[in-house]
Amino acid sequence: MKISSKSIKKKALELGFQKVGIARAEPTSKQKDNLESWLDQKRHATMEWMEKRKDERGNIHKYFPDAKSIISVGINYYVGKGQNDIKSDFQFSSYAWGDDYHQVIKIRLLQLLEWIKESKPTIKGIACVDTSPVMDKVWAQMAGIGWIGKHTNLISRDQGSWLFLGELLLDMELEYDIPFVEDLCGSCTACIDACPTQALEEYQIDAGKCISYLTIEHRGELPDAENDLHNWIYGCDICQEVCPWNQKFSDVSDMEEFQPRSEILCWSNEDWINLDETGFRKLFKDSAVKRTKYIGLKRNIISN
Repeated sequence: MKISSKSIKKKALELGFQKVGIARAEPTSKQKDNLESWLDQKRHATMEWMEKRKDERGNIHKYFPDAKSIISVGINYYVGKGQNDIKSDFQFSSYAWGDDYHQVIKIRLLQLLEWIKESKPTIKGIACVDTSPVMDKVWAQMAGIGWIGKHTNLISRDQGSWLFLGELLLDMELEYDIPFVEDLCGSCTACIDACPTQALEEYQIDAGKCISYLTIEHRGELPDAENDLHNWIYGCDICQEVCPWNQKFSDVSDMEEFQPRSEILCWSNEDWINLDETGFRKLFKDSAVKRTKYIGLKRNIISN
């Protein structure tokens, strides 16, 4: 079978992705400058790994010199429930209610790569999720999937921003989609107005003020000036919950991997407060929540 952009997209949809677009692997000088400016302003807080691999993030060919095409994919993780469905007072970002999205996406990207190799055995490719030094949202926009909103998340016209993103980098030419150039946020500032810690400016985030950063990436004691987590113990969904595009166009995913662990919805405050390390490991096996470690989640619970 001849491999084409059309056949690749068809296969990606069959594998469970809801969004797929293809961009030419080319310089992203403007986005590189924006990244470096953001890093220079120390808005990445303690996430030093972003600084260490900034050259690769800013130039795809520093990461994969042979890259010619970037297949960008999106997978919907919205399960039709929100924070009001949680019985405790603690809030828990819905992206981590189910299984670790890194594995869910990467497995499917590798399946797509193997399918391509069946027709082109010599093809070289790399499957990427957000642990790779690749600007996911930039490439998704260049592949026509959506635009980067004022809350800094990628928004698609037909499914909002409840999307996990990934990429398959290939050393072959394909037909490319038209980049998404419209900004459909318009004059709306709902996300900025709703952010309880004022972490957002238009199209830029100060990670050091962001509840998601503080509850997941920050290690050690919380900074005194930023220790009000507003009942969130893992991540934060506020800027996405108030987005009109999510309120109008969210699709409900039926993917088993993203369905919430019953404990997250049903546990009481006391259950969370009494969680020990053994229980943490059991509950969050194959979960993205392991990122914060037991000590981090316990700190967040106590801080609320």
